[in-house]
Amino acid sequence: MPLPNFDSLESVIAIIVVFGMLVFVHELGHFLLAKRAGILCREFALGMGPKIFRFKRGETEYTLRLLPIGGMVRMAGEDPEMDVLKTHMNVGVELDHTGKIKRFFLDKLDALPANVVKGTLLDWELERKLQATLEVAGETRSFAVHPQALLVSAGQEVQIAPHDRQFGGKTVPQRFWAIFAGPAANFILAFVLLVAIGLIYGVPTNAPKIGPVNPGGPAAIAGLHEGDRVVTIDAKPVASWMEIVEVVSKSPGKTLTFVIDRNGQQLKVPVKVENKDQVGKIMVYSPVVYSPGEALRFGAETTYDFTAMIVKGLASLFTGHVGLKDLSGPVGIFKMTGEFAQQGMSILLKWAAILSINLGLFNLLPLPALDGGRLVFLIVEALRGKPIDPHKEGMVHFLGFAFLMLLILVVTWNDLHRIFFS
Repeated sequence: MPLPNFDSLESVIAIIVVFGMLVFVHELGHFLLAKRAGILCREFALGMGPKIFRFKRGETEYTLRLLPIGGMVRMAGEDPEMDVLKTHMNVGVELDHTGKIKRFFLDKLDALPANVVKGTLLDWELERKLQATLEVAGETRSFAVHPQALLVSAGQEVQIAPHDRQFGGKTVPQRFWAIFAGPAANFILAFVLLVAIGLIYGVPTNAPKIGPVNPGGPAAIAGLHEGDRVVTIDAKPVASWMEIVEVVSKSPGKTLTFVIDRNGQQLKVPVKVENKDQVGKIMVYSPVVYSPGEALRFGAETTYDFTAMIVKGLASLFTGHVGLKDLSGPVGIFKMTGEFAQQGMSILLKWAAILSINLGLFNLLPLPALDGGRLVFLIVEALRGKPIDPHKEGMVHFLGFAFLMLLILVVTWNDLHRIFFS
């Protein structure tokens, strides 16, 4: 098997754009529905590992991370909240015009301006009561805390998250849709990409017409033109594009006589069929129509067809008809993306749509650490009427994540073995 053509700038750009788009849209789905539910989203990240670029807008930090694998939306409440505060630690608090704390300063207290109240932290509650008690100059003072107060340490600001801004503080339906929105966004992206293909390149039809003609191919040499309507082939009537394909494919090396209708005039055109691996080819494509309505129909039907095809493939994996050795991981998918980029934009867009549906379906699998696994826990919570112990759920997801990492290693080994030893 040839090595991936990563030296091609076109292939590299295609890989970056396609995978960046898939991850971005997936995480954007989570982000938009979480924001709509009122959940504080601390970070919107593309990639994993150390941060290489960051900026903050509003309550959210947007980051680009070193490893180009996956992404995340870090929602308040998914990690331990505000564990940096300690009893009897020295702090400074800045008050707003109503007397509420709007900033906690945890270090460099000597450099703070005079209007900052300095004292020893005695007690605090930053999720429901939003209060803090300090000992200031030997006097115990209680302060209300602003719901968007910031903790400032080592030059970094972290916004507090009251319970009603945390993921766990929202209703089951709100959390369900925030999780489900990621995979759903991938299906929407696939639909949009396929509609774009229909709008830009036309929608294939089954009409008995000649579509785009490949220059230098048998059809072009014989004089067939795009738009010619095929009436008969070797005196046999044809009523669809698929009938044309069937007759031609079964006639390698033969000369077929096409009777065509061109602008109301019937012409007889002999075509020498090319023999390509015992299959007849005349190098023409199916006819297409350009219509917004047809593009929408094509997008919906093809999204459904691809989804059904992938579901069938996943079912084969679980039933044992397909083994782990048949799976491809990131390396194999990168390679295929680079190859499709060389075949034209329409092929690359269709491949991106297939990958997007794959990502959506894979994340909906009811496995720990995936969106589908988290949805299962939410469904169980709705049936029980109370949430599952967060520590137990976290352990299940951790084990699921470890399993997924092992699976990625296995399929990556498969890819490398196919590339270098096949």
